[in-house]
Amino acid sequence: MKAAMYYGPRDIRIEDVPHPGAPKVGEVLIRVLMAAICGTDSAEWDHGPILAVPPVILGHEFVGEVVSIGDGVIDFAPGDRVVSGAGVSCGQCEWWREGRTNLCENYYTLGLHRNGGLAEYVMSPAAICRHVPSELPDVAAAIAQPFAVALHGLRRAKVKSGSATAVIGVGGIGGFLIAGAAARGATPLIAIDIDPERLEGALTLGATHVINAGTEDVVTRVRELTHEFGVHCVVEATGTSGSPQLALSIVRRGGDVLILGLHKGSRELDLLAFTTQEIDLHGTLAHVCAEDIPEALQILSHSLLAEHALDQIIKLDDLMEQGIMPLVERRARGKIVVDVAGSLEASS
Repeated sequence: MKAAMYYGPRDIRIEDVPHPGAPKVGEVLIRVLMAAICGTDSAEWDHGPILAVPPVILGHEFVGEVVSIGDGVIDFAPGDRVVSGAGVSCGQCEWWREGRTNLCENYYTLGLHRNGGLAEYVMSPAAICRHVPSELPDVAAAIAQPFAVALHGLRRAKVKSGSATAVIGVGGIGGFLIAGAAARGATPLIAIDIDPERLEGALTLGATHVINAGTEDVVTRVRELTHEFGVHCVVEATGTSGSPQLALSIVRRGGDVLILGLHKGSRELDLLAFTTQEIDLHGTLAHVCAEDIPEALQILSHSLLAEHALDQIIKLDDLMEQGIMPLVERRARGKIVVDVAGSLEASS
């Protein structure tokens, strides 16, 4: 079968690889229909390995059709359309028992540690699969997993209806954060970035206000929009050096700050303000399949999020030129989805 195999830095090859074979106990074999590309995939090519353990087939955002099931699988049957959460937990440890499956001590991810969905077929544990609503197109279902990551972050940040919320960095995952916060009724919902096109896109996804951090005083504008109090919740989604402190500067007393962006080095923070204002600081990792994937599918089924978030649909053979490189060079204007099964080409 054809697959995108990652071998190491600057080495992704579209090549023929062995078929996964028959599913084992608790597994489902999936024929992949669509797979989205993540910034993690491009980062692995550009300066990895970071999280991936090569050689491995990339792809942790995908939708497909069940081909066959292993012993013990009762929730799925051949022909069912499913998404996989991609993150696999042990089902035994303390974190799993507490429902924090993403923190499992033996956690691994399809597409990084085991073969993933940028291939014609992929094997997945049935426990992390969910049925796709009939009204949801494949291209929209393919982005359920990254949207679930955003929703998990919003849950950690305590974003709810009526919460004044700011998202710092609205490209990629930041756009999903805006859409998810809008779906939860956050208001005002403030998008902060330095890219005018991303800010325009944030308005389309549900932001009520935008602030260009390159030309405006962010702290002053946020204060103006929140009657001088600051926002209840801030999500930092850039990973840049000054953003965590900016987040602390615009959150109100007793508010919540979520650091979702991946920071490579140490950051200086005003811990006096953090302490005296009783600000809660949170981290976030991946998602909890049982909570976040169903919510992602539900919102995608009843919104235009996928349409607004999509950049382009490409062929698997064009993965490097039209998928990985636009992400590496920051030319992508939204999610790039790979038509692995060639269904769009066949229907045209």
